[in-house]
Amino acid sequence: MSSAALPALPADVARPPYDRDAVRIGIVHLGLGAFHRAHQAVATEAVLAGGDHAWGIAGVSLRSPDTRDALEPQDGLYTVAVRSGEGDRFQVVGAILRQLVAPEDPEAVLALMAAPTTRIVSLTVTEKGYCHLPATGELDRDHPDIVHDLANPHAPRSAPGFLVEALHRRRERGLPPFTVLSCDNLPANGETARRVVSAFAELRGAALGGFVAREVPFPSTMVDRIVPATTDADRALVAGALGREDAWPVMTEPFSQWVIEDRFADGRPDWTVGGARFVADVEPFELMKLRLLNGSHSTLAYLGYLAGHETVSQAMADEPFAALLAGMMSQEIAPTLPPLFGFDLAAYRAELLERFRNPALRHRTWQIAMDGSQKVPQRLLGTIRDRLRAGEPFERLALGLAGWIRYAGGRDERGGTIDVRDPMAARLRALTDGAGEDPARLVDAFLTVQDVFGDDLPADPRFRRAVTEALGRLLAVGSAAAVAERA
Repeated sequence: MSSAALPALPADVARPPYDRDAVRIGIVHLGLGAFHRAHQAVATEAVLAGGDHAWGIAGVSLRSPDTRDALEPQDGLYTVAVRSGEGDRFQVVGAILRQLVAPEDPEAVLALMAAPTTRIVSLTVTEKGYCHLPATGELDRDHPDIVHDLANPHAPRSAPGFLVEALHRRRERGLPPFTVLSCDNLPANGETARRVVSAFAELRGAALGGFVAREVPFPSTMVDRIVPATTDADRALVAGALGREDAWPVMTEPFSQWVIEDRFADGRPDWTVGGARFVADVEPFELMKLRLLNGSHSTLAYLGYLAGHETVSQAMADEPFAALLAGMMSQEIAPTLPPLFGFDLAAYRAELLERFRNPALRHRTWQIAMDGSQKVPQRLLGTIRDRLRAGEPFERLALGLAGWIRYAGGRDERGGTIDVRDPMAARLRALTDGAGEDPARLVDAFLTVQDVFGDDLPADPRFRRAVTEALGRLLAVGSAAAVAERA
């Protein structure tokens, strides 16, 4: 598929209604993955379609060239397939005008970030891309990429390294800073970005650190859309609908939500035309989503995978799993959330369960289970801390956490090997190997991982007891039976 192919697409396939040659790049996005292309880029497409052509996107892959290699021959065009039980809708998106691979040419990326027309740098680099300590949110100064970037500021590897060097260049040239817009599933993601970028800038020099602290906005956002990994079957589906090949379409659900703190250094798109909502404080929305959606998703991923369910919808079709999530949301998570006036929390919980049941999305439990050491502190442990402070039970949350411990050991319930994708995978596997199948020894071993659990949870006997009991049931009867007991 290329720009020349657009006029020949079927009439029911949406396509860019604007002249792409008239669009200027105003946003550089770090982390050119499927989620960005199904979420922020779609909202930006609506802005461009509305006539504001100052906000084209340059997408940057910080590691792999795969996305660039797929999109570049297609002039950056790709298809978003919105799938549900009611049918499929297809849209060709043109908002991404350039695709760069940072390791191939870091200077080109820095030059674009430092260009006067760039007013926003956004990120979907996942939790591990912030080079921070998950338990505290502070910059990991011993992270190999941070060590490298301090020694080689003109050829950075990390997101903080690119951001700080580009901001340094703008300051030297008398240009206003860009806004750093985190779109990752992190609690207070803007604050997390501010903390690590400011700390890195301070390591580069006091003057640069002060400039970042005073002048650069880091608005927080809440993002929500389920985007499974694209399969060959998905590519075949899109090719059949378009009548031509698309090397890397993205598959998603009808639902999309984006809540953004309205703090920008030099203007912003009116993303409300794409369904976004600007607010003064995103924290209540972000906490609601992080705990209800992401916490439930991770719980379902670990326990569902262990029980042999390949996808989220398959796990949800197993009624005890659906009941476990419904009970966890209403009885253990919802009481920890602040009130959102005018927002129907019960309806939101019901909508989440229906979204998880969507049979048209093959969202693999294995995909959601990735990077658990980075996700668990935000998605489960914060809620558990609140339940402990309130003196309230958290049996379902403990079972979800025990599911992660069991999964991270690298062996499924049939003795097969799990392909654990996690920056701490080797360390966690070593802890498991040393503890055998004894739940108390396993929990003791995992609680030594301060980066995940901090100092407080390992010292709390209520926490240790609940997780050990839950893990004991998983080891004794298996995931499906343990879920049925807690449903």
